[in-house]
Amino acid sequence: MPWSPLPTGDGATPPPRRLADGLDRVLAGLGAPPADAVAALADRWAEVVGAEAAVALTLVGVEDGVLVTTTTQPAWASQARWMEAEVCRRAAAVVGPGVVSTLEVRVRRP
Repeated sequence: MPWSPLPTGDGATPPPRRLADGLDRVLAGLGAPPADAVAALADRWAEVVGAEAAVALTLVGVEDGVLVTTTTQPAWASQARWMEAEVCRRAAAVVGPGVVSTLEVRVRRP
């Protein structure tokens, strides 16, 4: 039996929806920015935090305006807190204003 869409009741089949639109709705419900914003931060991570910090800090994500990163080096966690204003400014240049407002650095075990 060949595939066909289920009937909708009115005889019309709804148009397909972009997967990205559904993903962005889910992310918004979780307090995250659109997927393309997180991808832009990941792609330009060295530009956002600086080349040396990009090696030490790992981007985890953005939740409710908080740019979450991890590091295995407590010294980099302290340094990142000093860089917070600049990192947020650079992030805004990449993804637009209002997406990133603060920086959180979590120290994890190596």
